[in-house]
Amino acid sequence: MVAVEICRGAGVRPDLAFALERLGQIERDLQNLDLARRHYEEAAEIHRRDGDALNLAQTVRHLGDVHQDAGRWTLAEPCYEEALRLYRSIRGARRGDLANAVRSMAIQKERTGEIDYARVLWAEARALYATLDRPWHRFFRRRPNAGVIESSEHLARLT
Repeated sequence: MVAVEICRGAGVRPDLAFALERLGQIERDLQNLDLARRHYEEAAEIHRRDGDALNLAQTVRHLGDVHQDAGRWTLAEPCYEEALRLYRSIRGARRGDLANAVRSMAIQKERTGEIDYARVLWAEARALYATLDRPWHRFFRRRPNAGVIESSEHLARLT
C-alpha cells in the first residue's frame, strides 16, 4: 500500500497502475475480491487514459477473473470481451497472454452454459498454448504444457 501512495503522491501514473495491479493480485489471492476489484478498476482507468492498450488488456482480463471468482458472471464477460478485442488488435501481443484471455472467456462461457462457444474457445486456447512449447529446450521437454492439458480436458468433457 505504501508503494501505491508514493506513486499517487509523485504522480507517476504507469508505476501507480503497476502497484495497483500487484495489490489487486494480493487481495485476490487473499479472497478480498471487492478490494481486488477496486485496485484493478483504478489501474484499468489509468491504462485507458494513458492509451496503454497492452496493459489495459492484461488488467481488464484480471478484473474479469476477480468478477468470475465472485460469481459476478455478467460483470466478468465484458472484461473478457474487451481483453480479447485488445489482444487481437495489438500487433506483437504475446500469445501466452492471448491464450490466458481465451481460457478465461472459455471458462466464462462454459459456466454460463454456452457450451458450443466454450468448445471453440477451448480449442483456440489449446492451439495457442501448444505454440508456447519449446521442444528444443530440455527443461520444456520434460514438463507437460499445463495449458494444453487443461484445454484438452475441458474439450473432452464438453464433447
